[in-house]
Amino acid sequence: MKYFDYASTTPLNPEVLKTYEEVLARYYVNSESIYPAGLEVNRLMNKSRQQVAALLHVDEKEIIFTSGASEASNLAIKGTYFKRREKGKRIITTCVEHSSVLNSCKWLEEYTDCEVVYLPVNEQGVISVDDLKKAMTDDTILVTIMYVNNESGAIMPIDEVKKIVRKYPNCYLHVDCVQALGKINIDFTDIDMASFSAHKIYGLKGSGILLKKQHVQLAPVISGGQQELRLRGGTTNSPANMVWGKTLRLALTDIEKKYETVRQYNEYVRSELEKMDNVVINSPANGLPYVLNFSCLTITSEVMMNALALRDYCVSAQSTCESEQASSHVISQMFNEPDRLKGTIRISFSALQSWQDIKGFVKDLKEIIVKYG
Repeated sequence: MKYFDYASTTPLNPEVLKTYEEVLARYYVNSESIYPAGLEVNRLMNKSRQQVAALLHVDEKEIIFTSGASEASNLAIKGTYFKRREKGKRIITTCVEHSSVLNSCKWLEEYTDCEVVYLPVNEQGVISVDDLKKAMTDDTILVTIMYVNNESGAIMPIDEVKKIVRKYPNCYLHVDCVQALGKINIDFTDIDMASFSAHKIYGLKGSGILLKKQHVQLAPVISGGQQELRLRGGTTNSPANMVWGKTLRLALTDIEKKYETVRQYNEYVRSELEKMDNVVINSPANGLPYVLNFSCLTITSEVMMNALALRDYCVSAQSTCESEQASSHVISQMFNEPDRLKGTIRISFSALQSWQDIKGFVKDLKEIIVKYG
């Protein structure tokens, strides 16, 4: 298998797997139990929480373990609205967010009197800061904008967004950091909430985190017991939570070195794509190099993906969470060109890959375009 879909999910780090197997077998008691074995599980889980907090330079009380980034984003968005709707009912997001954010906002629009503003993006895949300024009002209670787009690799102007939101003390800022974590350094100053997913950084699936600063007040979305500051009821997945600290530490190790390796891969593939007839690049040049989105104007996504699959390549046409849709909602917001939208392909890189993998992909892609294009 020639894997080029790391933005969708990543293989489990062997060190994480080893630790997980150990704690899964040994620490099986409920973390809420008050007998010694339960207290030990709770201690180890909180040790992991402390490790994550230290690596992110935040307080350990601000780390909320969840079942994934989708749950974290749901809690951030819905939890803010139901806790603070007396202060305002406007939420601002973008038209290119992950489905967990977009569908949370649409749910609020359908079932409550929440008003949602969806900011457009330009051909670089980023919002206009002026558009955000114009959309902000005194009754805006939440701005939720992703750091790095999962389909285009576009990097949102989060530092500028922070400055704007901070002028409105009634408003929280939530940032989907799923594609940024473990790839670039993130400054969480003036970010009120952030969502993370372990399986995007070589960790376990079904394991996430909501970073919630201590001043942030949320209503629980999952009703139940007292787990995670009473914000998400249910028996804690303590083994998965125990390995979060190790997962994040390993992901952040040599982050600059990994970034440079991937940047070179991206630069090479991009330069080769630019030489090909009827191929256009959708990802901005200044985006995150881990993601590269392009279109072949003469070959549909389905045909291209099948042709690549016959050569054992794993790629995607859009976010895996929306793979049943006809075309990428992200690229359609960036470009209004039917042939471009019909032929989108997203490849995503990792430092685990080799130059043989990268050059082999380019070679095979050229042959496929000659055959089917």
